[in-house]
Amino acid sequence: MLLPQGLICAAFRRSIMASRHCIFAITFLSCFMQVPVEASSWWSLAMNPVQIPEVYIIGAQPLCSQLAGLSQGQKKLCQLYQDHMQYIGEGAKTGIKECQYQFRHRRWNCSTVDNTSVFGRVMQIGSRETAFTYSISAAGVVNAVSRACREGELSTCGCSRAARPKDLPRDWLWGGCGDNLDYGFRFAKEFVDAREREKIYQKGSYESARTSMNLHNNEAGRRTVYDLAHVSCKCHGVSGSCSLKTCWLQLADFRKVGDALKEKYDSAASMKLNTRGKLVQVNNRFNPPTNYDLVYVDQSPDYCVRNESTGSLGTQGRLCNKTSEGMDGCELMCCGRGYDQFKAQVVERCHCKFHWCCYVKCKRCTKIVDQFVCK
Repeated sequence: MLLPQGLICAAFRRSIMASRHCIFAITFLSCFMQVPVEASSWWSLAMNPVQIPEVYIIGAQPLCSQLAGLSQGQKKLCQLYQDHMQYIGEGAKTGIKECQYQFRHRRWNCSTVDNTSVFGRVMQIGSRETAFTYSISAAGVVNAVSRACREGELSTCGCSRAARPKDLPRDWLWGGCGDNLDYGFRFAKEFVDAREREKIYQKGSYESARTSMNLHNNEAGRRTVYDLAHVSCKCHGVSGSCSLKTCWLQLADFRKVGDALKEKYDSAASMKLNTRGKLVQVNNRFNPPTNYDLVYVDQSPDYCVRNESTGSLGTQGRLCNKTSEGMDGCELMCCGRGYDQFKAQVVERCHCKFHWCCYVKCKRCTKIVDQFVCK
């Protein structure tokens, strides 16, 4: 079970204060002294991976303030938990890659723009695509930090201390070294939500609604990772008899997280501000969204054509499937503009053979295929 938000925040802040005395400030070598361009979000850590320096100088001021896209609160957490930043970047990168996989056949394909703004102006609109991006990125951080704890990469956490499941058979051992979801969840909440919590807007304003939307979708992403974690076991015994089992808590494959959040995207709830300045559902006929559901406040822009003001890249030049009737089909992907056909040379593995023991050896074959590109 998840702890109430207040208890989570309070416990984690206490852990932050307790660790102040055992964490040294560090500084980069001269080769890391370049100051990156200011970015709009911590997502830029995925595009510019953080390199953890090997030289520690007591009393030196870390350069967290120079990392692109961090809010003031995130910079403070960075200073206290320098070794975590690499995994925050990895988590963001995992989220972006999963986003691109889930939307690879859609008009909006989760394209990154550059190394600073990452997704560009599209994220300024509170659409369901923005909702998915916030949730999958937050989920990626939980995933990366939880796994880093288990692998002993972080100084302030280790293997999971999750309680033994009640339905686990008595003769099965509960232990091993599980992924530390409790720590990953708490740290991801403190770091990712810090940017939104620092924003101060007039109650009932559009910006206030966007902040509430972002916080809700961040939480949905984290809870999805937590909910999909499962018990994994390993057999022990003579000749694999499995007379004894050792079990531990393990993260689900991140593709399952992406699939679950993609389903939430398809059923995301449209929200609006009420007279009290709170987000409420536009259509009261549906059940209100839970903490696991995604919410949005703006309709999606037209992704068919390039639009600098909305950040849409358009679908001109995108590959499409002539025979598909889905979103990847040329009719829908090209928005009725038509498509061009051309021949392309494709190199692929072929004539694969299994060799004892134990590898597969393949040849590389070249073939000419028809490809279709939107006008």
